[in-house]
Amino acid sequence: MVLRGCLWRMPMPRYRPLPERAGRAERTGADDYKDAADAGKIQRKVGDSGYPPLLEALGEGVPDATDPSGERRLYFLRRLPRDPLCGCPGEPAARNWRLRSYQCPPDEPREGDDVFDVMSRNTGEALDGTRYDQW
Repeated sequence: MVLRGCLWRMPMPRYRPLPERAGRAERTGADDYKDAADAGKIQRKVGDSGYPPLLEALGEGVPDATDPSGERRLYFLRRLPRDPLCGCPGEPAARNWRLRSYQCPPDEPREGDDVFDVMSRNTGEALDGTRYDQW
């Protein structure tokens, strides 16, 4: 009985749905890219937001602007995670996601000159009633 009471009080890890975790990895990579651009490690044009122009840049890497030899690259993800809910196995991982640009309003996500956020393309509903593309 005492053992069951101790186990009952142990904190349990919160379940994170797989698509939410995959999207979070790409969001974190985009934020790290922005931080590197703001720090001057990535060459960018005047007026650019600092977010990656393509999702592929997070996994393929970009030249380090602080390296005098120009050989070093900055990588933000080991590989691009696929959208687990996409249901499109033949497409590359970068095309699985719906992209949101920094310039678009939050309630009307659309693609643009950069990648600020990613969402699932699947419009189905989760068990709690929320739509996958709203995560």
